[in-house]
Amino acid sequence: MNDHEQAPLRTRLDKETLFGYLDTHLLGATNGVRLFEAASRSWDGTASGAELAELARGISGERDTLVRLIYALGHRPGRLKMAAAHSGALISSVNPINLLRRKSGEGAQLEFEALQSLLRGKEALWDTLLFVADTPAGRREPALDPTELKRLLTAAREQQQTVARLMRETAVERFFSN
Repeated sequence: MNDHEQAPLRTRLDKETLFGYLDTHLLGATNGVRLFEAASRSWDGTASGAELAELARGISGERDTLVRLIYALGHRPGRLKMAAAHSGALISSVNPINLLRRKSGEGAQLEFEALQSLLRGKEALWDTLLFVADTPAGRREPALDPTELKRLLTAAREQQQTVARLMRETAVERFFSN
């Protein structure tokens, strides 16, 4: 029996678990926006910096979409988690992975890898919600719009490809010397 065949055996969404999951992703998204903004500052004045700034704007918009989804499902994000998210965002804006904002060295490489991890988490979120939306219980939730979730899933995958390409294109600056 596959996952979609098992889902009808469960007739309603466990909103408590769903809301906790969405709150946690909102926390990650809040920090992720700041990390992308910090990375774009590290590469400011380069084509990579411009692409990272564009990614940061897109990811910020997707974070706003997540907030709207959470509210549309009838939930208000937890105050404690949101306070933690904003504290984490302040730390992320300093760019703790690449404090000196260098384009060379392990900090820059780890920064790209962290961005990839954030995007992979976001991809997993939209993929999971798309699965939930395609179950009988999920279809009763108008906020879980499969078309919008597919768009967000595609965007997350494209963003991962962009960051992977930037990581490859800038590898010479990190791993080679004169």
